[in-house]
Amino acid sequence: MFDVITIGSATRDNFLRGKYELIDWPKAQSRKAIALPFGDKLGVDEVYMTIGGNAANASVTFARYGYNTAIAAKIGKDLPAQELIMRLKKERVNTKLIAQTDAKPTAYSVLLLDQTGERTILGYHGASDTFTMNDVRLTQLRSGWWYLSLAGESDAMFLPLLQFARENGIKVAFNPSGHHLNHKREEIFGALKDLAFLVLNGEEAAELVGIPFEKEKEVFKKLDELTPGIVAVTDGPNGVTVSDGQNIYKAGIFKEQAVVDRTGAGDSFGSGFTAVLASCAMRDTRYAPEAIKEAIRFASANATSVVEHIGATDGILIKKEFETSDRWKNFEIIVQNL
Repeated sequence: MFDVITIGSATRDNFLRGKYELIDWPKAQSRKAIALPFGDKLGVDEVYMTIGGNAANASVTFARYGYNTAIAAKIGKDLPAQELIMRLKKERVNTKLIAQTDAKPTAYSVLLLDQTGERTILGYHGASDTFTMNDVRLTQLRSGWWYLSLAGESDAMFLPLLQFARENGIKVAFNPSGHHLNHKREEIFGALKDLAFLVLNGEEAAELVGIPFEKEKEVFKKLDELTPGIVAVTDGPNGVTVSDGQNIYKAGIFKEQAVVDRTGAGDSFGSGFTAVLASCAMRDTRYAPEAIKEAIRFASANATSVVEHIGATDGILIKKEFETSDRWKNFEIIVQNL
């Protein structure tokens, strides 16, 4: 039996790094857009090809932490699929639960990356969008933990998977995709009771409970009422707030040596936090405060290391590196009673 199985998407990510011209664009959340002259042929400074997708990214964290890890996802039968499997095997991630299809190509992303680490993503869900319960054998999914993040139409698997996890004593860490939140908010809302760990960003947490995140205490109060698990809400450069139902934990971020690419920061935080939780014994369904503080420290270090590299997996920390490096030892975490 595996220690951890990650369930979700696996993609081929291709980064094109260059000096892109930005223009004002009110429709975008950033209020900016990249301007690419129509009909022209443009050069880029650097090309970098790697793997991505939430399940693939998270699986590398768990494998490098030392867990017997597998990934359940769906890919095509094409060259990107071969490269994905080869890279995951190199990371010692078991790929036998990956389904393959002729019907659609492997999910594919082109990321236009500028010199500040910000990027625009052109994404194609491909085979990942056809991932259904018909592609898994539930008896093969028994494990200690699942890390669940279902992209696109694969979110239809959410409730059947949770039912199996509940019936088989599998702890579930859940990072909802934007598509899942936008289309099935009530479904997620009703399933919080079955989660051991929920990780969201501030905007997603506010959307889920229908309370502006400026009212942080009310957001966490609502989430704590609905889930017995731990809730972590990330806020980019402002750090993270975590609740275990008894205490609130607040932390900033480790100072980056350089922000190269922000892709995968969320996946590396969520999977890093889960990696520490999975190593701790539970008592009365609650973790000791020191365990939660350790989870915050590793998750934050993992996310910082990732944004210092191109791609979502190259910077993921090996457990021994984290434990022996002085860089990750001093990290202020404030604990407040609820």
